[in-house]
Amino acid sequence: MPVDVRIPTVLRTHTGGEPSISVEGATIGEVFEAIGVRYPGLRGHVLSDDGQLHKFVNVYVNDEDVRYLDQLDTKLSDGDEVTILPAVAGGAA
Repeated sequence: MPVDVRIPTVLRTHTGGEPSISVEGATIGEVFEAIGVRYPGLRGHVLSDDGQLHKFVNVYVNDEDVRYLDQLDTKLSDGDEVTILPAVAGGAA
């Protein structure tokens, strides 16, 4: 089942500038595996070496944070929207 994955501006260099991509997958984990095949450079920005979500990357399914759902095992339905949102932090005191 295809889901729409919204790509933040900072990561669009890995998708040829595309702001969103359509990916097949029944779970968030399957979606990121499919993304890793199509866009190898993007996977490493979202998942750590051990295959878990990076600490400073937020992933939402229809505006729900997957960290409060089933993380990579979060189930998806046809037409769901997945948003990748790198955290922004820092600044001068």
